[in-house]
Amino acid sequence: MLSQASPLLSPSEIAAEERRWVVRVRTGDEAAMTLLVGRHRRRLLRAASNILRDTHEAEDAAQEAFLKAFREIHKLRDDKAFSGFLYRICIRLCMDRLRSRKSQPGIVEGTSPSRGTEVETKVVVEKLLEKLSPELRLTLVLREMEQFSYDEIAETMEVPVGTVRSRLHAAREKFREYWIEANPEAV
Repeated sequence: MLSQASPLLSPSEIAAEERRWVVRVRTGDEAAMTLLVGRHRRRLLRAASNILRDTHEAEDAAQEAFLKAFREIHKLRDDKAFSGFLYRICIRLCMDRLRSRKSQPGIVEGTSPSRGTEVETKVVVEKLLEKLSPELRLTLVLREMEQFSYDEIAETMEVPVGTVRSRLHAAREKFREYWIEANPEAV
């Protein structure tokens, strides 16, 4: 019988447990699939929500990512790399969804984040993130919200680390520009 990971397990024991689950998924074990979904669902949903800025669309993307990962698990060469495999699939699906959006909404006029509540500030930040190109938004979200390392971002986006650094710099500059535009008294 498979069991959920115990909080008393070390990181290496958790990784070994996950590798065993991946091996079982390859043989069609649905219980192992359920355990992998349980382990990664919250973080995958959070990442998709941060990228897409839409909870329902994020849920669809996360579910689609799990389905695709399980369908294509035979392409995974190293069983210990499942989480990276899953997150790359999810992020690519999110990027495809962002690219297919026809228009980007603008910032809400008259909203002053420095004088508003935390909720108003969050809404303005979300609107500003929507103004960034998909590549810049994804880079900024993965680094600042998901706390990915430069190497993890590079691997996930399949670009060199130097590209990650330049995109992150550009994203921060654009975001700062949009913030000042939305909140001129903050200057």
